[in-house]
Amino acid sequence: MSKLPKTEPADDEEGAETVSRSKRKPFGWSTFIIAALVVISAALVWRRDGLDGVWTILSHDVSLFGEIMPRVLAGCLLGGLIAAVLPHDKVSKSLGPESGLKGLLIGTAFGAILPGGPFTAYPVASALLAVGADFGATIAMVVSWTLIGYGRAVAWEMPIMGADFTLWRIVISLPMPILAGALGRFVYVRVRHRFKL
Repeated sequence: MSKLPKTEPADDEEGAETVSRSKRKPFGWSTFIIAALVVISAALVWRRDGLDGVWTILSHDVSLFGEIMPRVLAGCLLGGLIAAVLPHDKVSKSLGPESGLKGLLIGTAFGAILPGGPFTAYPVASALLAVGADFGATIAMVVSWTLIGYGRAVAWEMPIMGADFTLWRIVISLPMPILAGALGRFVYVRVRHRFKL
């Protein structure tokens, strides 16, 4: 009896999407543009203030980088651990393309209660994409974290602007993450279908 060659399982769109999302280019267009702007800015500072001016800014920024780096590392580690721990099938069911309005509401609620700054929010959003959440739910989460995030509201907005302003601002902002997520989902599906991404 001849052995049949092992065939790979049928293409799993979610799996292929997860793999393509998890691969990141170390040097993309955004990095190139930022590097070009840094060189131009350094040349302008050098022309105006000389080498001392450039060196002062560079030493200050290296110090700032040293302070920020542990938080960036912790946020990226958190995102990686979340991606490893979360069950892909449950995330896909709750936040995937077929989750409908429920997925957008869950993404919005999660973004609203997510603590921390961008070093936490963006790695967590990236981890959700990697384990099966779709663009719509993830957009809803990020927009909700930006507009509604309770941490900033309690720590900064309420003491400075007052409870009435904060409450009304949150109430008015509530539909925005859901609308952004729905629009993101719609546009992503259309663009992907049109260009066969």
